Amino acid sequence: MPELPEVETVKRGLEPSFTHAKIINVKQNRPDLRFPFPENFQSRLTGREIIGLGRRAKYLLIYLDNEETIISHLGMSGSWRVENRTPGSYYHEKNKLAVHDHFEMDIRTENGELLHAVYNDPRRFGFMLLTKTADLEHHKLLAHLGPEPTGNSLSGAYLNEVLRNRSAPLKAALLDQTIIAGLGNIYVCEALWRSHLSPKRKSLTLGKKSAAAQQKSKLLAQNIRDVINKAIEAGGSSLRDYVHTDGSLGYFQHHFSVYGREGEPCLQCGTPIKRIVQSGRSSFYCPHCQT
Repeated sequence: MPELPEVETVKRGLEPSFTHAKIINVKQNRPDLRFPFPENFQSRLTGREIIGLGRRAKYLLIYLDNEETIISHLGMSGSWRVENRTPGSYYHEKNKLAVHDHFEMDIRTENGELLHAVYNDPRRFGFMLLTKTADLEHHKLLAHLGPEPTGNSLSGAYLNEVLRNRSAPLKAALLDQTIIAGLGNIYVCEALWRSHLSPKRKSLTLGKKSAAAQQKSKLLAQNIRDVINKAIEAGGSSLRDYVHTDGSLGYFQHHFSVYGREGEPCLQCGTPIKRIVQSGRSSFYCPHCQT
């Protein structure tokens, strides 16, 4: 599943084409994805101007000029691509089966280019919803989310406090979206390895008032920010179906220190990386370095 860096990369990839573009035509090729498309979705979008894009956790936000916002989630295999349909421009069909092109928009940019934006989703676990922009903060999908992992609100002091009474494994706590928004399996494994913390460690051990617990919380918060920011800089991961909006692959997977490296030597001590399953998800860690 695309994680926060992938969604941020998609947002940044779409921004030059989408910002201040006018939607001139909309086509739905099926009535639903994970959820039904909003009622009268095509007519409500046609003629609207896209005034900007945003992201909250793993949700892509497309702000419209009528004070409504599209909430888009990529699900397991969703992706956006943008094709230039301006007469005289070079057009290259991306390697995606058209049968999975479920939503399409013709847009005209500020510069007068005619672009064709396509949402492709083979597994159809993604979705698009439409809500009043003023209600975003209170939307049922967004209201419960914790702080973003890229901002200053994610600090050692915050983790030390929020983990204080939690007995769940540290890996499970970090995947809890009410604690940290948008943090997913891949980058939790990477951040825990950098912090020398076992995914099996009880969360409350970082919630103690001791100097050692506070230092561990501070280091973990810093490593979460660092691994997410480095992944964004690298363009996200190209695991499975993830691609950029121009069809090229992300490449952060080449920098994985622990994720997906079961049996390979730890880059710090040489001990074989171990894989365990926690709550149905694979956790990769070094049994020597991470305690």
